[in-house]
Amino acid sequence: MKLNTSIRKRFRVSNKVKRVAASDRFRLSISRSAKNISAQIIDDIKKVTLLSASSVEKDLKSGEKVNKTELSKLVAQKLAKKAQEKNITKIYFDRGSYKYHGRVKAFAETLRENGMEF
Repeated sequence: MKLNTSIRKRFRVSNKVKRVAASDRFRLSISRSAKNISAQIIDDIKKVTLLSASSVEKDLKSGEKVNKTELSKLVAQKLAKKAQEKNITKIYFDRGSYKYHGRVKAFAETLRENGMEF
């Protein structure tokens, strides 16, 4: 089965992160679309999702207009708050096939500001 370029790129980045992953850190996988962004913290050893946050959740969908970069910062703050409650501070950042630029970069920097280490 022939895979297209974006799928190959996603697997290449994710597999590099999984290869160096230690048991004391979890993987943060990010996914974005044209309008929304979502992220989840995954335990690759147990193959289970520990936490998730998304811009389509009701508490983030308010009446006020927010641009996409600000929306990704809000999602990052929410995910960092959930992770702090479960005592998760060290993670590996899996950007998938997305460049570390724009919304993905804003998301990562907001996580770092809120106490996450990667």
